[in-house]
Amino acid sequence: MPSLSPSPQPAVAPAFGGDGIAVRTFKQLAELIHEQCGIRMPAAKQTMVEGRLRRRARALGYDRLEAYCGYVLGEGAQSDEIAHLINAVTTNKTDFFREPRHFEFLAQTALPAFVSRQKLFVRAWSAACSIAAEPYTMAMVMDDFARHHGGPDYAILATDLDTDVLATARKAIYPREMVEAVPAVLRQRYVGMGHGAREHEARIHPDLRAKVGFAQLNLMDPAYAIGQPVDLIFCRNVLIYFDKPTQKQVVSRLVDCLAPGGFLFVGHSESLAGYDLSLKSVGHTIFQRT
Repeated sequence: MPSLSPSPQPAVAPAFGGDGIAVRTFKQLAELIHEQCGIRMPAAKQTMVEGRLRRRARALGYDRLEAYCGYVLGEGAQSDEIAHLINAVTTNKTDFFREPRHFEFLAQTALPAFVSRQKLFVRAWSAACSIAAEPYTMAMVMDDFARHHGGPDYAILATDLDTDVLATARKAIYPREMVEAVPAVLRQRYVGMGHGAREHEARIHPDLRAKVGFAQLNLMDPAYAIGQPVDLIFCRNVLIYFDKPTQKQVVSRLVDCLAPGGFLFVGHSESLAGYDLSLKSVGHTIFQRT
């Protein structure tokens, strides 16, 4: 395997100053990113990409972004450096109970529908989980429902392309202010608050963490190896980063993983209009497999 660090390694971190990426290089980098994970990187995002890559370039000892990009586009393309590149440029905004109407639908419509069908176990998938605020929110809602209705039992698979955020997700430790969006009764039951040196932290309770399993998954893969079909899929605020053909391919593969009668949730700013898929709209950006 080629070395990830150029030689010689500088003794001090280089100053980048006004260093940037050439237009031609950025186009090549954007093509590589699109090929690897489907994310569009138009010219308008070049400054953002440069800012995010500077830390990685500095860590490897490159004193110019052009030199780092040359490595990534060359021998680095055949190494683990691609994973670091994707981790650097992907956006991982997430919050607990983000787009709350989806979780209201989950509690008031989807889960009761499973109960009416005498379904004893529900499998759910958070398909772009970031640091796991979404799957842990799903777990809170599903666990609370099961407590009040005697079931169904459940398990949640949480996947993401970014290995860094998955490491954070597994720890389930968050800034205290981040969990303020969790309703008080659920926060008291499912979130532990730190004390002393950790008073600014909060952690999801072990019983709830045990319900969520994590794995790396690239939505650009030709098929999603998640096992048997799932009953719930949350894939929200991810499609907006893909072009239309990629969106359709991703949604088609998601539907292939959804059990008949299962529900697919996408972001409030996303649309599946014009897709010829076995889905019917049952709410705002909520679809059921027919």
